[in-house]
Amino acid sequence: MTDITRRIRNDHPVWPGDTPYSFELVSRITQGDSVNIGKITTTTHLGTHLDAPYHYQESGGKLESVPLSTLIGPCRMVDARGQSVLDASFIKSLGDLPERVLFYSGQPNNWDTFPKEFMSVSPAAVEALAAAGVKLFGTDAPSVDTLNSKDLPGHKAFAKAGIYIVEGLALAQIKPGDYGLIVLPLRLEGADASPVRAILR
Repeated sequence: MTDITRRIRNDHPVWPGDTPYSFELVSRITQGDSVNIGKITTTTHLGTHLDAPYHYQESGGKLESVPLSTLIGPCRMVDARGQSVLDASFIKSLGDLPERVLFYSGQPNNWDTFPKEFMSVSPAAVEALAAAGVKLFGTDAPSVDTLNSKDLPGHKAFAKAGIYIVEGLALAQIKPGDYGLIVLPLRLEGADASPVRAILR
């Protein structure tokens, strides 16, 4: 098995303006407490994470609406380096696709600072993915839309197509090909997103 989840640390960069991640011990054995107990503060869109449709659509399903059957099963990892915007012609060039497809755009597995430029996804590409029967889209980029996008055309296209989105995957060491995918979010009721543990086998 290969872990394709970004490591989380206290200085892990988050989307500009989002809630920073922090972990601290609030109970310490070294200070006389019987146990060590930690506290975390975080955005739900930390590192490798799953978006629920509610994140980008007020009427969209919340995290508990995402079926586990979509998050576990055969997948394909595609090398998409050189694609600043993932377009329909690139998707169509891939031929038949499984229900889960991951795209490596060249992002490193560890971010020292939050990336300002990364591969976005065109609505036409989303339509091509839907036509191919894709149900889960994964990317090593932190978003399917550009950093400064306000209307979120990529997210909205995925919502219309009924395709779920996993962002921030760590794919730099993965060879293109077919794998088994496991993506497990926290069971957060009513949430817009969740960090996940993502594994290939």
